[in-house]
Amino acid sequence: MFKLNKLSAVIAIGLGSALPVQAGLLDDLIGAKYNPVSTDKGVAPAAQKGSFTKPFAEPFVYERSAADDANGDLQGIRTDNKCEGVGANGKLRCKPAAGTISLLPNGDFLYFNALEGTEDFEFSILVDFGQKAINDQTRLMEIPRDANAATLWTRPVEVDSGANPDGYEITELVPGLSNKETNSADGALFCADVAMLADGRIMAVGGTAYYSEPGNSAIGYGLTELEGLKNSRAYNPNTNTWGQLADMNFGRWYPALVTLPDSKMFVASGVTKLIKPIYPNAPEQSGRNVPQTETFDPNADGGKGKWTVNAETGQRSLPLYPRLHLLPNGHVYYNAGGQAFNPNGQSYDQPLWNIAATYNPANQTWSDLAYAGFPLKFSDAGLESLTQILNPLTAQNAAMDALTKTLMSAPMKSPQALQQALSTVTTTNPEQMAQKVVGSGMRGSTFSVMMPLRPNAQGQYKDASFLTAGGVLPLVGATSPGGYVAVASSRIDTVKTDGSNITSYESEVTGSLNETRWYGSGVLLPDDSVMAFSGGDRDGVAAPGVEFPRKTAERFDPVTKKWTQMAVANNARTYHNTALLMQDGRVLVGGHAPISTLYTKNINLAAFGFSPNDGRDPSFEIYAPPYVSNPNRPVLVGFAGGNGTATGNGKTEMRLFNKGQQVTLEMAPGTDMGKIDSVSLVRHTVTTHLTDADQRTVIIPKNRLAITGTSVRFNIPDQAAVVPQGAYMTVVRTKQADGSLLPSKAVSFMLKHGNQGVMTANARR
Repeated sequence: MFKLNKLSAVIAIGLGSALPVQAGLLDDLIGAKYNPVSTDKGVAPAAQKGSFTKPFAEPFVYERSAADDANGDLQGIRTDNKCEGVGANGKLRCKPAAGTISLLPNGDFLYFNALEGTEDFEFSILVDFGQKAINDQTRLMEIPRDANAATLWTRPVEVDSGANPDGYEITELVPGLSNKETNSADGALFCADVAMLADGRIMAVGGTAYYSEPGNSAIGYGLTELEGLKNSRAYNPNTNTWGQLADMNFGRWYPALVTLPDSKMFVASGVTKLIKPIYPNAPEQSGRNVPQTETFDPNADGGKGKWTVNAETGQRSLPLYPRLHLLPNGHVYYNAGGQAFNPNGQSYDQPLWNIAATYNPANQTWSDLAYAGFPLKFSDAGLESLTQILNPLTAQNAAMDALTKTLMSAPMKSPQALQQALSTVTTTNPEQMAQKVVGSGMRGSTFSVMMPLRPNAQGQYKDASFLTAGGVLPLVGATSPGGYVAVASSRIDTVKTDGSNITSYESEVTGSLNETRWYGSGVLLPDDSVMAFSGGDRDGVAAPGVEFPRKTAERFDPVTKKWTQMAVANNARTYHNTALLMQDGRVLVGGHAPISTLYTKNINLAAFGFSPNDGRDPSFEIYAPPYVSNPNRPVLVGFAGGNGTATGNGKTEMRLFNKGQQVTLEMAPGTDMGKIDSVSLVRHTVTTHLTDADQRTVIIPKNRLAITGTSVRFNIPDQAAVVPQGAYMTVVRTKQADGSLLPSKAVSFMLKHGNQGVMTANARR
């Protein structure tokens, strides 16, 4: 089959011959694998590729109704198929796919579906979904450590999280011109964001209400609309139940949720009406994503919590699911990435999404850093308020504040200062400059992985780096935040902090992916390398069902800063795929819930090489990196005193440690303690749509370890923004003769900050 990449390779032969210096740029655009003049093709030796298990899936389907969803003892129907028969509700009984997944404190997995109901379309997703959609199912999955034991699935109560049982007050353009009386999904978890609360519960904010507008309650069909919910809800792993929390002030579809140092939750972006973002009662909000941000106090109102809208200076135009991270100084960093409905875009102000920025929770203010990918620090030229000035809701006050800062600054910002700032983007390497230009700006539909946090000589964590690779590039000139064809470009952006100040923003071009990759899931492994899984060769939202899947995983080496092709997965997984690190160091890969083919029905074109589009894939497979089978892998027994604490009720509570507390680990007898290089603390993954704003690995280097016999002692960092409350895996790494790190399996614990939070997570094992 003559695929797009092969055509690109033919073109590259001519370009490469004429412009051999641009081999790296061609790698960025078409992938090193398809560039005949590339010098950076990377394929791991067969013995070093790792391996995937055979796919496995839940063996049952279930009836769906309000009563069934609340029945934890409901009996399933055994089947090997994705769907089996029509249920009493008139819809196919189907298994959920892991479009969202969380590693619970005890090592089990909570996941939930995406786009539930697409199997029932009669005509097209554009006219059917407002009537056919169903609230997404959730599942608890237990993968036993004993390879001979069976994986277990349990349905939480309520299985769809129980939101809005009496309906949801939608935002109608014209009252009476929708099917709100008969729509079947008012509280879907699809397109909510998720995060772990301090006590181990999984919080989901936003989600989807499906309806037809215009539409008719008698007919049901009409133009599909997806509205972002105000709902917040939380899953309790101790009881396997969902509970409702306080509502947000704005409905949000595709928001981003971040844990702050004080364990409050910060939410940004999302859109209230996806298809028709027009709000007659709030015209200033129309035509864009939600610019207001909010903060959630989980301890308010008797544990139900309370959402508060942040100050006007806390507003910002951001893409859907903006790639946010918590910096070591407690600021929230926007890494100029997110989801964009390419190639037509989403908001009239989307060119502003190209600007990396930070948010200070203390004064609820955003500051622009740079046009992403360039080491131009906007504050050096007095432009840190540029985005606020261009926001119609904040323009007047932001302009006045910016003028005041400029007049009071010493020395005053000047054209010379701007010229000096601009000079930082130049380079003596023309090809690298071309790569920076092409790979700069907002990156759509790809991951943003925080690289391991390391202390300076004084033991303080101040700097953070972020790896972005693949996705689609911005098309600012076309007023679109992204193109259609995926790229292989890869870069690392580094933010340096000193107290509340951002002292530096730097960007570095790395080696390219071997294959272009749209919607790839990035996973930081405990040996500090990064894996990229799944995805496609082009945007599966712009034209669903006609993308070629990316089944070959790739590994990023943090030392060489190059990508290498690894093992090939069994199943194609493009849109709504997921991947996360397990406690034993392997990676759980799942998901695949594509939009119906070209926005019609589920037409499967896999026979022609395209990604399968015959519905969602409920299966999982597990990737084992090469270190898993290394006979020299260190064996971590656990914490001194045991890995759990008996509670007296027949259950065992996970170990609980405070930030700054000394912890002692016990290694297996015979361990070569002299080879121990470091300990890493890895926050449990909670991910959807390629994002996990709380993802982090914190390194405790050897010079901060005390090793005696088979014991390893260290202090958990005392910086709240470095180790936010929640569940962490502890890994011991040894250094091999070739300089590589060999990680142990992990043991998990709950981390708290003094008297904040109540840790109740039970340990299953």
